[in-house]
Amino acid sequence: MLNIVLTLVFSVVMLVFMAFPAMKIVELVETKITVPEKWHNAFLISTTVFLSLCIGLFLRFA
Repeated sequence: MLNIVLTLVFSVVMLVFMAFPAMKIVELVETKITVPEKWHNAFLISTTVFLSLCIGLFLRFA
């Protein structure tokens, strides 16, 4: 339980810092694949959350 809480704490802090890389990743994907306009914001938010969770896991267990 403590591992999950610490991972989420690290991830919440990294949300702010992962916004710019997520924008660049979404921009790159949109040049390769046509993504509908209504999915742009959901794709951006989910990419940001995914990146921050990855960094949070790395900070906790590495």
